[in-house]
Amino acid sequence: IVPRSLIAELLLEGLAPWIENPAEITSVLDLCTGSGCLAILAAHSFPNAKVDAVDISVAALEVTRINIERHGLGARVTPVLSDLFGALQGRRYDLIISNPPYVNDASMQALPAEYRAEPRLALAGGADGLDCVRTILASAGSHLNDQDGQTPLLVVEIGHEAQHFDRAFPGVSCTWLSTSAGDDMVFMMRADELDQV
Repeated sequence: IVPRSLIAELLLEGLAPWIENPAEITSVLDLCTGSGCLAILAAHSFPNAKVDAVDISVAALEVTRINIERHGLGARVTPVLSDLFGALQGRRYDLIISNPPYVNDASMQALPAEYRAEPRLALAGGADGLDCVRTILASAGSHLNDQDGQTPLLVVEIGHEAQHFDRAFPGVSCTWLSTSAGDDMVFMMRADELDQV
């Protein structure tokens, strides 16, 4: 898939001001990594971090490996074949980022031709676009490090599905992060907020 994630903008700023000291981040998970672009950017933004780049697609991870090698990050970025958290038992992270498939069924039918040329697996998120997001929110808390210094964070891109998110998770606290495409397309949650889900 051609990378278009809004999380890239946030990583360029080291997720400031929510992460005060990027050097203190030592472990990052990029869930649904695709080409590995966010994992690689996270490795540059957090110079002391080891990054797991996770995807369910063998073909996507082949591209991830190529990109990791091109950037000379083989010692710090590890591609992992997994269906979301399925193969990550016992692993914990200071930061989890994810640009999962989030296009709802109705929007999938209306995508322009250039998007329909992309792998469906990378885009289709089910009836309301939140199939993967539900699993991520249910499991992420057990994969975030216990707080010591930096507050562990989850950052997820959901595109135009904010209304569906509010309906699916009423009363759940999250912070919507400002991006060039708007203020309701990427959300952030702390570990204690995930306990509400």
